[in-house]
Amino acid sequence: MKRVIISGGGTGGHIFPALAIADALKEQFPSVDILFIGAKNRMEMERVPKAGYPIEGLDIVGIQRSLTLRNLQVPVKLWKSYRRAQQIIAEKKPEVVIGVGGYASAPTLLAAIGAGVPTLIQEQNSYAGLTNRWLGKYAHKICVAYPGMEQFFPADKVVYTGNPVRKDILQLPTRAEALQALGLKANAPVLLVMGGSLGARVINESICAQIRRFADNGIQVIWQTGKHFIEKARQAVEEQQAGEWVHPTAFIERMDYVYSTAHVIISRAGALSISELCVVGKPAILVPSPYVAEDHQTKNAMALVQRQAAKMVSEAQAPAFLVSDALALLHSPAEQALLSENIRQMARPNATQHIVQCIKSLVSSTAS
Repeated sequence: MKRVIISGGGTGGHIFPALAIADALKEQFPSVDILFIGAKNRMEMERVPKAGYPIEGLDIVGIQRSLTLRNLQVPVKLWKSYRRAQQIIAEKKPEVVIGVGGYASAPTLLAAIGAGVPTLIQEQNSYAGLTNRWLGKYAHKICVAYPGMEQFFPADKVVYTGNPVRKDILQLPTRAEALQALGLKANAPVLLVMGGSLGARVINESICAQIRRFADNGIQVIWQTGKHFIEKARQAVEEQQAGEWVHPTAFIERMDYVYSTAHVIISRAGALSISELCVVGKPAILVPSPYVAEDHQTKNAMALVQRQAAKMVSEAQAPAFLVSDALALLHSPAEQALLSENIRQMARPNATQHIVQCIKSLVSSTAS
């Protein structure tokens, strides 16, 4: 394999799986030329070069939910992005184009399909969005993270692989090593609270309002707030004299350490977060974001709840119930064990290798 294009981004949930696929391709084919195509002014334009890969940015935006003049720009930008994607594909002559979701993925896949280039979609969610459902009719192969996705895509194209996760998540350090690195007590339970790379307002506010309860119950909290809430969180911890117990941070660099130490995790229900929770096998309370397309985070969460593999608190319920539910779960080893056992059964630790195998077979079959 010589030339590959990977397109998509916008959130860590799209970027990290894309990078995991790229790294795995590089391991098997050291000389492969991998180009990313993303959306200008989105986080992939920074994260992808940091990971060592070149990226081209398309001038594309998504449709705003509210009525705004910006929506009038969408068709024009989509057309310009499609034409630019056509140019890139004509210049690079990729053997395969992989779409991972995000604004740039649609015009890039459309251009590849029009040029007769083999295409693969990596669908992270349990409920496929409209764009991927439509593209799935024309793509050659679709790698999915949940069983039963034939309801959205042609059954003969679907491969149940799971979602790629970062390498460090697959081999966690010992808990003793992680506790020491983070400066945590060995004899007190740990709650990990995370709301995605930018944080989640309702989760942050629910924790902030009841910080003292964690200290009073002897619970250590690793609290990933996002950059916009970090100062408020630090002030609240200081005011409630909980600095010994509650540890806010804007961003977590070493997820392997915090996963290793956590007894219970509060998290959004993005596809990447859920895939990592399954692999690490930790009891979780999911608070789905209701602000994402087609409410797919709630559907992701329900896929676990229905298997008794996680608990769920809606955003509307979070201020009243999230902290109480977390404390109840932390005080119930039996329920922790049940959730942990069931969520581990949904793990697909070999997802990245399976997806790379699908890419290889697609390139081989179309080349012959």
